[in-house]
Order: sequence, then C-alpha cells, then structure tokens
Amino acid sequence: MSKIILKGRTLSFLRQPKNVNDSSSYEYNESGAILINNGIIEKVESYEKIKKTISKNIKIFDHSGKLLMPGFIDPHLHYPQTKIIGSYASNLLEWLKKYTFLEEKKYSNKEYSIKASKIFFNELINNGTTSCASFCTTSKNSVEAFFSEAKKRNMMVIGGKTLMDRNAPKTLLENSTKGYELTKKLINKWHNNGRCLYAITPRFAITSTIEQMKSVQTLKEEYPECYLQTHLSENFEEIELVKKLYPSFKNYTSIYEHYGFLGKKSLFGHCIHLSESELDLLNESHSKVIFCPTSNLFLGSGLFDLKKINKKNNIQIGVATDIGGGTSFNMLKTLDEAYKICQLQKNKISSLDSFYHITLGNAKCLSLESKIGTLSKGSDADIVVIDSRATSSLEIRKNNLNSLEEELFYIQTLGDDRCISQVYIKGKPAKNT
Repeated sequence: MSKIILKGRTLSFLRQPKNVNDSSSYEYNESGAILINNGIIEKVESYEKIKKTISKNIKIFDHSGKLLMPGFIDPHLHYPQTKIIGSYASNLLEWLKKYTFLEEKKYSNKEYSIKASKIFFNELINNGTTSCASFCTTSKNSVEAFFSEAKKRNMMVIGGKTLMDRNAPKTLLENSTKGYELTKKLINKWHNNGRCLYAITPRFAITSTIEQMKSVQTLKEEYPECYLQTHLSENFEEIELVKKLYPSFKNYTSIYEHYGFLGKKSLFGHCIHLSESELDLLNESHSKVIFCPTSNLFLGSGLFDLKKINKKNNIQIGVATDIGGGTSFNMLKTLDEAYKICQLQKNKISSLDSFYHITLGNAKCLSLESKIGTLSKGSDADIVVIDSRATSSLEIRKNNLNSLEEELFYIQTLGDDRCISQVYIKGKPAKNT
C-alpha cells in the first residue's frame, strides 16, 4: 500500500481537556485531510493544503461532513463472553456461575474459538473500535484464535490466557504450574507478533490459590514488557469472599500489591469500592484503573467514582465496555452510561473529556499513545469515520447545535453503531458497508 488521503472533519486530542471550553486540548479542522503513507499518518492539515503537495494519482477517500477521529480503544472486555451479552443474573458471582463459566468451557473446541473470534472482531470494527485489551479463557485454543484473527486484520490488541486454579468448574481449572508454563509459551509466540501484545491474566483473587498468585508474580518479573490484567473490587459479595480467602491481608488491593501485581502496565477492571489506602497503593505504583459503566449498571455492582479517582495524579483511568457483563460493544453507548453514572454523583463530565477517554486517554492507559489514540504524525492510521446524521434523531438534533462540544455530546447520547460510517486499520478500510 502506498499513499492515500482521507478527507473530512479531523478531530484529535493533544491532552485531557480541563473543561468543556478547553479548545487548546484538541486539534479540529472543519475541512481537513489525513495523508497516510503505508499505514502510518504522515500529515494532518486542511484538505486544500494537502492537495497542493500531493500527486494526482493518490487515492482520496471522501468523507466530507463526517468526523475523522482516532479509532476507539477498549481496554477491558472478554471476547469469549460475546454470545452471553444481556444474560440475566442478580449479581456478578451468580452471573459467572450461571452463564460465563458454561460459555467459556466451549472454547476448548478449536473451531468454536475460531468462529467466535471472527464474530467478536466484526463487532468491534462495526462499532468503531480498532484496539482492545481482552481476556481469553483458560484454553490455549481461545488465545490462539484471538491473536490469529487479530493478526489477520492487522489490529493492535492485547490479550491473554485466563489463569484459574480454584473456585470455578473443574473443566476450566488447571494447576498453577501448567498455567505458568503454558503462559510462557504463549508469551513467546504472541507478544510483539505483528501488532499483538500479551497480558498475564489472572481472573481475580477468588479464582487463584496462593501458588498461582506466586506464579503470576514470577511471570511478571520474567516478562516486564508484558501487561497484567485482572479484576478488582467490582461488588460487595466478591470483596467479602476475598476477605475469607485471604484473611491475613488488610484489603483487596494489598493482596495484589503483595504478589507484585501493581505497576505501570497493570490494568485493573472496575475498582468501584476502593478505600483511600487502596487508591494510594494504585497511585504510588502508577497502576491503571478501568471504568466499565454498562457492566457496573447491568450487574448492579455500584457507581464508579470518577471524580475521586481523578484526584490521584498517577492513576490513568480507562473507559471500557467489559463485554459480556457490559451490554454493548459500542463506545458511544458506553460513554452515555458513564455520563449518567457521573451525573448521579453530581460530577460533570464534558463531551470533550468523554471522547478524549476513548481515544488518547485509553491509549495512555495501555501505554500505547505513541502508536494509537491520536492523529499525530507517525501514529498508526487506525481511524474511525463518524456520521453525526446517521439516524433521524441525530439529523433532527444536528440542525440545532452551536458548537463541536454540543455535537459530540449528542453523538454520545443518541448515537450507536449506525454512526460508524467506516473504519480504517493501518490505513485500510475494514468495515463492510
């Protein structure tokens, strides 16, 4: 592939906006264009400027009137739970027993894993998501299918084999030694293979024995370049069970600290019910915290306190779907629910802040801001094209707005997968329209 141009309204964040009027936090061009060279962004300027400097033979993809943004990034979800989205249960632990573990057993079948991975990545792309961090199951087949499909599509992804050696069905368990050895093999095969990256993936403290916690610690020490992803403090029943299983520890987070889980490349999903001392541990270690709004509401887990955690300067917060506890692959729907959760706590979150989070903010959460999350020169050309007139409701609202901030807000409030006009992965169209 050589050079191409995407024409449209370009929008990319430079840093986190301070408020709704913080126009210096982003770059916006009403008549913009993106020059892409072999999958890498070479230049973002006005279309008229770029047109003067290029050959007439360069192919132009005309998205005039539509927004061109960095592809959305989802830093916490479970691809093996794609087929159980919207399954009823009264709480997290019941949901795991009634649906999740039963579905995850099926991924020991190679063909099932391959078919499911195709469905999963189709859903991501159809919703404008170009990168993700996903849990796989305890089966090697699920991991192979996940990374193989991502590599075929040239997508930037993080994933890992789930580690569990207790408190789950026997068919999903394996001893800590086997989990350790298989994880090493998978890291050596898949980490930095194409755009694939590996995350050491203990599900959570409840499903790991002391022996497995120690083996995870060893893996993290042996492979410091890899990520670690797990869950933390999602609901009260979970927290009470953790106390019973680890009675000598002060709190949930201190368990993870003791076994070396905390760190700059450690991703902790949920983090709803954390004490001040737990937040201090995460802050001191520069660990990452992932806000999963649709999942937290659906399972009745609680309200994530974005304002409180934002006060910790060293904690980067990500916003994620948490499929399949989460109820939509769509990051616009996710932002809408995040806004409502903040509203219930008298915390205002602007539309600028929302869209920052699912682009540059989530890229920073994954320590990938030099590659994805912006339209900066040298970034990978993962781009989403957003049609803010895609539905009748959006069309009506579009005719009554005064600013870009208003437009972004009504897109996140009224938008869905129909707003995703096209998606580019490393400069290649990826969505079948």
